[in-house]
Amino acid sequence: MTTKLPHRPRGNASRPPAAATIDVPSFAAAQLSLLATEHAAEASEMALLASAHSPAQLARAGLAVRNLLVASQRTGMGGKTVVELEGDPATSGGGEKGDAGGSGGVIGEHGIRVGDVVGLQSQEGSGESGKKRGGAGKKEKQSNADKGVEGVVVRVKQDAISLALGKGDDRDDADLPQGRVWLVKLANEVTYKRMKQTMERLEKLRDSDYTPLMRTLFGLTPLSDIPPGAEEGTSGDTVKDSEWISERLNDGQKRAVRFALAAPEVALIHGPPGTGKTHTLIELILQLVICRGKRLLVCGPSNISVDNIAERLAPYIKEVPLVRLGHPARLLPSVLSHSLDVLTRTSDAAQIVQDVRREMDAKQASIRKTRNGRERRAIYADLKELRKEYRQREQGCVSSLVKGSKVVLATLHGAGGHHLKNEQFDVVIIDEASQALEAQCWVPLLTAKKVVLAGDHLQLPPTIKSLNSKATKEAKDKKGKGAKAQVEPDPKAADAAQPTTLETTLFDRLLGLHGPSIKRMLTTQYRMHSLINEFPSAELYDGQLVADDSVKERLLRDLPYEVQDTDDTREPLVFHDTQGGDFPERPEDDVPLSGGLGSLNESRSNELEAALVKQHVESLVGAGVRPEDVAVVTPYSAQLGVVSRLLREAFPGIELGSVDGFQGREKEAVVLSLVRSNPEHEVGFLGEKRRLNVAMTRPKRHLCVIGDSETVGRGSKFLKRWMAYLEEKADLRYPDASSLSVLG
Repeated sequence: MTTKLPHRPRGNASRPPAAATIDVPSFAAAQLSLLATEHAAEASEMALLASAHSPAQLARAGLAVRNLLVASQRTGMGGKTVVELEGDPATSGGGEKGDAGGSGGVIGEHGIRVGDVVGLQSQEGSGESGKKRGGAGKKEKQSNADKGVEGVVVRVKQDAISLALGKGDDRDDADLPQGRVWLVKLANEVTYKRMKQTMERLEKLRDSDYTPLMRTLFGLTPLSDIPPGAEEGTSGDTVKDSEWISERLNDGQKRAVRFALAAPEVALIHGPPGTGKTHTLIELILQLVICRGKRLLVCGPSNISVDNIAERLAPYIKEVPLVRLGHPARLLPSVLSHSLDVLTRTSDAAQIVQDVRREMDAKQASIRKTRNGRERRAIYADLKELRKEYRQREQGCVSSLVKGSKVVLATLHGAGGHHLKNEQFDVVIIDEASQALEAQCWVPLLTAKKVVLAGDHLQLPPTIKSLNSKATKEAKDKKGKGAKAQVEPDPKAADAAQPTTLETTLFDRLLGLHGPSIKRMLTTQYRMHSLINEFPSAELYDGQLVADDSVKERLLRDLPYEVQDTDDTREPLVFHDTQGGDFPERPEDDVPLSGGLGSLNESRSNELEAALVKQHVESLVGAGVRPEDVAVVTPYSAQLGVVSRLLREAFPGIELGSVDGFQGREKEAVVLSLVRSNPEHEVGFLGEKRRLNVAMTRPKRHLCVIGDSETVGRGSKFLKRWMAYLEEKADLRYPDASSLSVLG
């Protein structure tokens, strides 16, 4: 059957109407204002948390790690000092429940992650600090605030945390705290700085400086012509059926690749859950580099999004020379050999910098052997001079490596680093573009010739703290007090006009500006059972998302290891309906913080629902399903803390996560706790359909939803239809709250 393709504007198409064009300086100014508000909201939130809570409270909430010792120092990328911290064995059993110190130097559970900006501070009087309350704890933190250094976390292990010191080029290592220390999470300035600089450049550009791509992205010129027959493989310059590098592409994926190759300026690849978006991008990259000799810059909003592509490209390294920008501690092990840091140690060009690195490492080691202040200052002075020499030599080595690469991979803000200054690329590819701020995307796009954006604008957009700030909430409450349902904007109806929120991504805006002809959607998904797939396909993807024959009927009982045939393992969709008011939610103010998994922000929990989660997990594991094949997902961090206390020890292999944090992931079985159950029928941010889309599309073989249909079903029309679908199609169960009254 021949698929009718949407019309693509040709080169002689009429100029877009005036209403569809965007004034570039005004756009940049608006973005700068929005970014400033967002930055202020994040900084204010972090400052408020730090000032209102003691170090021990921050540690229990996952925002700090206490009872650490400096284990070693070494020289990292760019000559920066990398400090490795380990847990203090002396604090074993001596801290409060939930403290970060652990036995044998093992660091307890916490929320510090690779890439976080943290403050490293002296933990004076640490033996008592965990017991301080109120003003005493706050004063302790305040007294230490000016005595530490800042750094970026580059490695997190069970028994160690490593961070690269300093934000600038010449941080004085003499400020490194001595003795027992602690880490506290800070607002990240680097990403905002790059976006701000990019928008300031955009604002100052003259009309004559606009690139052809820039003019297209702002609607100042129409889209150019695509050769007839390009997507069908019948035109001269396209991929013939015999020229595909991968043998596993379906027709939709092939059409998307041909479309992206043929589009002169911009193409959007819409990849719903499980449709093989990354697989499609790899084919596109290989076609561009191997078959067309192009040079590419491949970016994403997070390290993991970039690493997934680098990992898939690694087998083609002989045909596709690549380099991955970014600190190796942030990268997947499988792509380490392609990182700049490793290449500057192992490549032919690396030898010119190794002698300086060795001398710097020797100086770093000597610092810890001396207590004489004058000698230490002399060593730091020598290190400062060695850093300058090291950077000069390293830059020459790095420049050679980058120029010799056909594919350079970096995060979006990493693409604005000095390593890529004056580098030219034929095509910029941005993966997970629907999760990136538009200002982030412009970091690699100011000088680009062509861009391919890949993502799914019907899943969660980037998190915007300023939309959920206290002031914003109070304004909303005053405006619509008593409203029970949240009305969310339809992401499919993106407006091409001036964005009024950072949630409007470049992907969204281009769809509104140029219409659906600018994108191709992948429609065959290889993840979900057809019953799990059916509702999101009908509601969000116009019924076009279809389960492949290989997955549409697979169940837990069909796993490639022994699993019993039970009421749970033979059902792809289960709904525990807690209606009736016996499973009430609680605001987080009434919920004690849990070790490393709580949150100090407004949240909700539901202990009886958590007990029901435990019961269902026990049933699955009892039937033979391995804990590592099961995930428990919930929209609320407070609920995550409750579930963690119930399940973590009993099922150490199980994965627990928030809906937002689970985007891009998948599991054989997912248990989803909706939490909300109240007489007012308020659902909070559960009313965001994109959040629910993420939640309901994570499982492969089994989705268990636990929630109150009376509360959730009144949250929005979308939620009402979802509850009706579950009542009709799922294995419907009504749990008895009295049997769950004791939380084991």
